[in-house]
Amino acid sequence: MKIYRLNEIARTLASIEDPQVIEDFMNSILTEKEVFDISSRWELVKYLDEGVSQRTIASELGLSLCKITRGSKELHKNHSAFKKVLDAFKKL
Repeated sequence: MKIYRLNEIARTLASIEDPQVIEDFMNSILTEKEVFDISSRWELVKYLDEGVSQRTIASELGLSLCKITRGSKELHKNHSAFKKVLDAFKKL
């Protein structure tokens, strides 16, 4: 049986105003590899937004071109959640 509660987690995290609490939660709930994977995907989204080539991103972050292409497709979708989160980050 699959249980998906991302909506609960998202709503709860959105209600917390202290970034350190959220970071501590993420480090507690995720493995070290999962934290690395999420962090590297976040970096790739920022690089793509800056116009860095996919090959350069692959070299810099040690990611496969397949992952980078997927990230690029997500970033360029209409109403992209990647883009919305990236835009929110830029406003910080």
